[in-house]
Amino acid sequence: MTADTPRTDPAVLAALPEPRLEFVFEIRATIAPEYRIGRGADEALSFTPVVGGSVDGPALRGEVLSGGGDWAVTRSGTAQLEARYLIRADDGAVIDVLNRGYFRAAPELLDRMEAGEDIPEATPGLYFRTAPVFQTDAPAHRWLAEHQFVGLARDDRGQVCIRIFVLR
Repeated sequence: MTADTPRTDPAVLAALPEPRLEFVFEIRATIAPEYRIGRGADEALSFTPVVGGSVDGPALRGEVLSGGGDWAVTRSGTAQLEARYLIRADDGAVIDVLNRGYFRAAPELLDRMEAGEDIPEATPGLYFRTAPVFQTDAPAHRWLAEHQFVGLARDDRGQVCIRIFVLR
């Protein structure tokens, strides 16, 4: 490739590997009622405590520890999320999670969710996606701190369930 070859050149693009997602585990974070903090006319700040939960899947099993939480800023119907909490793996290793993402749902879906209905991730009108980052010095789980992940989330009656996929 020369300096004047555009990066959108079909030959350049064809040489790039296709991204592939591989399911590794699901986080089921139990949450307490949110605190509405407020902010402005078209913007709302809230905090939702994380009080426990579980982690289960082919690559990791463990528990979500109490004490974390999720800050959300909602603007024009879309919530920008930033959650921070800890996982303790079955082998005792502690893993820090910083999970940023976005949530929005059509008004009729919000009504159904508030009534306690579990809405699948692929439901039209629902967008609940995250990009978790993990930190740990545990050798068995170091791979978590060395890869990019994508989360597909849903609200399930007092738990936020996030299916975690590693980007290959």
